[in-house]
Amino acid sequence: QVPLVESGGGSVQAGGSLTLSCALHGDSYHSRYLGWFRERPGQEREGIASIYHGTSTTRYANSVKGRFIISQDAAKDTLYLQMNSLKPEDTAMYYCAAGAMYLTKSFRVDAYPDWGQGTQVTVSS
Repeated sequence: QVPLVESGGGSVQAGGSLTLSCALHGDSYHSRYLGWFRERPGQEREGIASIYHGTSTTRYANSVKGRFIISQDAAKDTLYLQMNSLKPEDTAMYYCAAGAMYLTKSFRVDAYPDWGQGTQVTVSS
């Protein structure tokens, strides 16, 4: 199984924007959810955004709703997370994940069989 590959992390000042990308490597995710998670220092990994493959059905955690946008480019087989109005508390390692079956479980770590290696996002005040 080829792992997912994230890119686009980096350092930014508060109020800035970053867009993360995740190469999905194949089309085996039809009828499945794709998600973005993050792991803040000292905290457990948490789901922040999910999307049903090939649709605009999305779900966001309250902490990012209205600031982050999850999207997918099927032609490029790539998942995106556009992050706007970044805050210092958004500092975390960000992971993409693929393969969850149910929306109600799309923020659960154990719902996803496939993961990327993570990309660091640091937001300074």
